Amino acid sequence: MASSAHTVNELPVIVIGAGPVGLAAAAHLVEQGLDPLVLEAGDQPGAAIHNWGHIKLFSPWRFNIDDACRRLLEPTGWNAPSPTRLPTGEQLVSEYLFPLAFSTVLKDKIRFQTQVTGVSRGDRDKTHTAARQGTAYTVRVEADGTASDLHARAVIDASGTWSQPNPMGASGLPALGEEDPALGQYLTGALPDVLGAEHNRAAGKRVLVVGAGHSATNTLLNLTALKREDTQTQVVWAVRGESAERSFGGGDRDGLPERGALGERLRRLVEAGHIQVMTSAAVRRLSEAESGGVVVEFSDGRMINVDAVAAATGFRPDLEMLRELRLDLDPGVESPSRLAPLIDPEFHSCGTVKAHGTEVLAHPEDGFFLAGMKSYGRAPTFLLATGYEQVRSIAAHLAGNDAEPIDLQLPETGVCSVADPEHAETPDELAEEPCTDNGLEPAVIGVPTGVEHGRRGH
Repeated sequence: MASSAHTVNELPVIVIGAGPVGLAAAAHLVEQGLDPLVLEAGDQPGAAIHNWGHIKLFSPWRFNIDDACRRLLEPTGWNAPSPTRLPTGEQLVSEYLFPLAFSTVLKDKIRFQTQVTGVSRGDRDKTHTAARQGTAYTVRVEADGTASDLHARAVIDASGTWSQPNPMGASGLPALGEEDPALGQYLTGALPDVLGAEHNRAAGKRVLVVGAGHSATNTLLNLTALKREDTQTQVVWAVRGESAERSFGGGDRDGLPERGALGERLRRLVEAGHIQVMTSAAVRRLSEAESGGVVVEFSDGRMINVDAVAAATGFRPDLEMLRELRLDLDPGVESPSRLAPLIDPEFHSCGTVKAHGTEVLAHPEDGFFLAGMKSYGRAPTFLLATGYEQVRSIAAHLAGNDAEPIDLQLPETGVCSVADPEHAETPDELAEEPCTDNGLEPAVIGVPTGVEHGRRGH
């Protein structure tokens, strides 16, 4: 598509994903006088969050709302949630994202059930660098079974990683048999609602939880609560490391005391024998048992028969739809290369990642940005506060304005959400979507910053 610069600049900025960061991007673009078009694969805002809506966040409401979004909501008569209350994921969607998507100027700028399948530029593939300079982006979408092309002056991919879970295999490849369709009935996903909608999949059953991060902790706590209702329920926990110690967190050294307390509670459940722990347990093969259920074989030859498997092994970005863009990605973390040293989970927790903007997020394709969870690639240290700062900076850049990064004041040791079926809400908790600091799972968090606000929209 050959276009003059004037024509290109009249096109919208396409935002992929209508989760918290995607909608925040749209709000900041509106404030900068730009026209956003948000494309969401699901049928509602925060569609991915809806999948873990039963999980309670660490952070109270006052840390979960982006400033630009708040400024759009307040004139509509929106009743802001109590700032000290901790929402569940479902409440985050219904009390914040729904009003934002349907009661503000954003309501005419979002297309639901619109799946992005590819992004390119101009009418040449990415080997034709010069011919693509200054041309519009082509965003291929599928809606109602029909494919079509949309055009944009710039693209912000805030589609998250929820749709791309990591496999159980320790090598990064799926365990043998993991992708067998016959096993799908036994695989629950990372955060099954075992105390609610998926009660029957776990009650009275033997359930294996694979993973060592906070998604695993969520499920383990809920399963032990279920075990108190149905004593026949058995909970088995497989971790790849030699010890589960890291999953118990920092205790009273944690920058978020309640998170540390939850880790201690998990430790007590393990020590009391309510959870059977298997260490050095790298899953090698899954197969269906003759009598039903799953036979799980580990790399050291151990085997276990279970009725269900919850693979809380994290998520990774879907990069296939970006194949025709010239990206500068770190080969390991799969984040923008200049961002990777700031977020590498081998060296950083959630709270040690500095605020960053367009200079760090830029790619060879000017006007294209990864934002939010997806910008962190395979690193699990993402904070929603950081995502809001990313899109504030990107919107200002696209409008030709400067946006200096904010010095975010983040708690050390990361910020992650863990559902606790026993514990009452406390206003000192901070966080947002499921996360971890162990290199396996995504993190999305709300933290106090003094200016604004922790796997996902598309």
